[in-house]
Amino acid sequence: MRPRFWERFALEELSDEEWEALCDGCGQCCLLKLEDDEDVAVLDVACHLLDDATCQCSDYSNRFERVPGCTQLTRDRIEQFKWLPKSCAYRRLSEGRRLAGWHPLISGNRERMHKKGISVRGRVVSETAVNEQDYEEHIIEILPKTPASL
Repeated sequence: MRPRFWERFALEELSDEEWEALCDGCGQCCLLKLEDDEDVAVLDVACHLLDDATCQCSDYSNRFERVPGCTQLTRDRIEQFKWLPKSCAYRRLSEGRRLAGWHPLISGNRERMHKKGISVRGRVVSETAVNEQDYEEHIIEILPKTPASL
């Protein structure tokens, strides 16, 4: 990867490896969401592939086959993902902000993010433990879908 690529290049200029390296590993994009025309409700319920201890996908290379609704965060669709947390590197950079000091590319330490409470570690339940009809009881945040209202 190119040195400090996140500061020197636009998101669309990043290699696939650099794009993937931007992920801080917080696990927040693996939380289930309920969507309607106007809002996205974020749940404290995680995809069954999320390893709660590491906040990493347990089958990353096969996630789209195993979870048909898995969201692929791509450079060309980043504007569609305003539900990403404000701490997310993809969102921060797309909004013209810098990476946070705790980000692994800055700090060199993946644990720092967890210690600061940015990740979902220890704060979610697996979708296998929750009945779908109970999802509304697990809403932790409701975000408007339109970028102008965020």
